[in-house]
Amino acid sequence: MRDQEPAPMDAERRLSTKEAAELLGVKPETVYAYVSRGQLSSRRVSGGRGSTFDAGEVEALARRNRRDSSGGSGSGSSGGGNPGGELSVRTRLTLIESDRYFFRGVDAVELATRHTYEEVAEWLWTGRMLPGSTFTAPAAFVSVARRAVEALPEHAAPADLLRVATVAAATADPLRFDLSEDAVLGTARTLIPTLVAALPPAGHHRRDEGPMAHRLWTRLSVRKDPDEASLRALDVALALLVDHDLAASTLAVRVAASARAHPYAAVSAGLGVIEGPLHGAASGLAHRLLQDVLEQGDAAPVIADELRAGRRVPGLGHRLYPGEDPRARALFSLLERIPRAEPALLAARDIVETTARHAPLHANVDLALAVLTVSSGMAPTAGETIFAVARTAGWIAHALEEYGERPLRMRPSGLYAGPKPPQPLPE
Repeated sequence: MRDQEPAPMDAERRLSTKEAAELLGVKPETVYAYVSRGQLSSRRVSGGRGSTFDAGEVEALARRNRRDSSGGSGSGSSGGGNPGGELSVRTRLTLIESDRYFFRGVDAVELATRHTYEEVAEWLWTGRMLPGSTFTAPAAFVSVARRAVEALPEHAAPADLLRVATVAAATADPLRFDLSEDAVLGTARTLIPTLVAALPPAGHHRRDEGPMAHRLWTRLSVRKDPDEASLRALDVALALLVDHDLAASTLAVRVAASARAHPYAAVSAGLGVIEGPLHGAASGLAHRLLQDVLEQGDAAPVIADELRAGRRVPGLGHRLYPGEDPRARALFSLLERIPRAEPALLAARDIVETTARHAPLHANVDLALAVLTVSSGMAPTAGETIFAVARTAGWIAHALEEYGERPLRMRPSGLYAGPKPPQPLPE
């Protein structure tokens, strides 16, 4: 017999920082750390200096923490359901533990720093290392994808461009409904270069051959002749971001694949999710924050403005890494070898040190991506593009894994909380 959980608190009731801390069983500083990580939202007290928190949101976090501490949200069966807890899905792809993450059991940072993005993608898809792997886009696919992208408004976001290019490429592939492993792998190896080829060039040059990082650079930076260190940093960033377990976009992809949507449709589902500021678009917020710090020459007033507006500081903390984000650490290490990245690196360090007075949070990969994009002369949206292109490989790996499972298994049951039936017909 399961213990009964307490009834949800009144959603309109607000809690003080002290009350929230007591309910969660943590120190007040940790409450603000939850806000910085996006796990809680806060509202400034009118005319005061404190913050208040939604009681229902705090109670939900407290329940999650109790389940986590009791092991209630561990791996479920291959069917994926976890009644009364969070959804869990058995996967052989990515493991995250102890501030490290692994692709098929191999340290992901070591893979990313020793192999190209394409080679890491192949490893995730097949479990085999294929040195010198390259991806080729069929001319017919590129042509239809480019035409579709060129028809979009100039202000279209990166996810819009990539989603439209994905749908267009699907229409050019009569074999898209073949879900056999070889067919899906073939789709993966052609879709990623098609997406990059469909993006408009950042300057007057466009490269459609060579490593994927080199091709993507010409879509993101106006600098025509990048140095090798910058290209390597971009390639490693792509490899680091290939997969990250069951992130929100990846879950959407697996749901689509569970319904036997073809790989293009599954990838499109993932692209629809990453536009949220808490996922793929988070690097753009960190990019703008970094630019503001560089312009003002000091992180303190910029951080103060963020907190005064009730916003969490982007680029800091990660719910899966109590310590340092290993992806950020690896990328910062490479960026330190690029002389022109030094001002952005110093600004990022200033952000971390300034915020540490409020909440001890480490830089995450979004801040590292921001340093790369700011120092490389890229637009604020470049990080989102890098994330989406990189993660497409992981999405297809998850779709391929899901195709081997029972169809439509990703169907959780709703916990109805509406009026008790039967109710009279509305007038």
